[in-house]
Amino acid sequence: MANTNPYPVTDGVDEETLQEILATVRAYVREKVVPRELEIEDTDEIPQVVRDESAEMGLFGWAIPEEFGGLGLNARQDALLSFELGYTTPSYRSLFGTNNGIAGQVLVNYGTDEQKQEWLPKIASGEAIASFALTEADAGSDPSGLTTKAVKDGDDYVINGAKRFITNAAMSDVLMVFARTDPNATGSKGISVFLVPTKAEGVTVGPKDKKMGQAGAWTSEIFFDDVRVPSASLVGGEEEVGFRAAMASLNKGRLHIGAICVGQATRILDDTIEHAKNAQQGGRPIADFQLVQAMLADMYADLQSARALVLASAQRWDEGTDRKLGPSSSKLVASEMLGRVADLGVQVHGGMGYMRETSVERFYRHARLFRIYEGTSEIQKLVIARQLLKGAHKQK
Repeated sequence: MANTNPYPVTDGVDEETLQEILATVRAYVREKVVPRELEIEDTDEIPQVVRDESAEMGLFGWAIPEEFGGLGLNARQDALLSFELGYTTPSYRSLFGTNNGIAGQVLVNYGTDEQKQEWLPKIASGEAIASFALTEADAGSDPSGLTTKAVKDGDDYVINGAKRFITNAAMSDVLMVFARTDPNATGSKGISVFLVPTKAEGVTVGPKDKKMGQAGAWTSEIFFDDVRVPSASLVGGEEEVGFRAAMASLNKGRLHIGAICVGQATRILDDTIEHAKNAQQGGRPIADFQLVQAMLADMYADLQSARALVLASAQRWDEGTDRKLGPSSSKLVASEMLGRVADLGVQVHGGMGYMRETSVERFYRHARLFRIYEGTSEIQKLVIARQLLKGAHKQK
């Protein structure tokens, strides 16, 4: 049966272990990944050695419970780790983000015991890559509009449809496929989720999308043509668990994305400060000019405000007191903040900020996507408003 208590309160790891993890990841990101960012940009690929070393550090399973081979970090610890992961190209985080987040968490919180035992150890170790196959061409901000269907046929289900913008599809081993199992249902009703091996007959992964930014993070279309899966592939062992699973996974994912935005903005600010101290105009560092100083001050204040909100929201998530208002607020504030910080970073760099070899140029392009995926800023505002009208903002 499905887990009836999604996202139970977890203590995470002890503080000493957490600090060791953060220090290790911080050093690895800055010493091994940052120097290869241009290579990743040019090749549109994370080097295999980086993938292997990241798996050895446990990064494919930081949010997977320890009993399944993961690190078992709680939401606050996830946020602190994400600050470090976000310091480099976001495609690095995307390599294992779906395993820990929207795909892996569907299994962690809604999978049957058998499904967890079969897949979570592989997901946590990096042996298997999981993808979250929800979005469709005409069902993005409103996933309840999906048209992919799963029809019961004896002890099996037959899936037909297509998905769009699916992260890691081209390298995935298993897909969390959302499909309508009740043809008469509308909206969020009648939606189920299935575990579908990517190599299953009838599954076709399209070519990698060409995107504005985030090179090295692959997204693709996926097509399902009479894909037959056994009833045991129905996540949670029940129909109609799917939409609830999707929304719960996206809620926590929004908190994580907010933290990644903080990491991205931290990198932009660091690089912009260094540029301001070293770049000269009229024989003086541009950092001496008050208008430049004002831009740096705006960047820092904006960043720190978002960081504080993310951590406060993560704390409430761990306490079990807020799992909608805080995540949506964090993603809205942090992703919009990142756009402003990236823009100011380019402005302070001047002409160099428009050059591909400059980090702020790349992060400026990377930043634009954060206001779109896992719920656009406009969707976050709707979620926030609905929670406010329910009184969720009142502290208890």
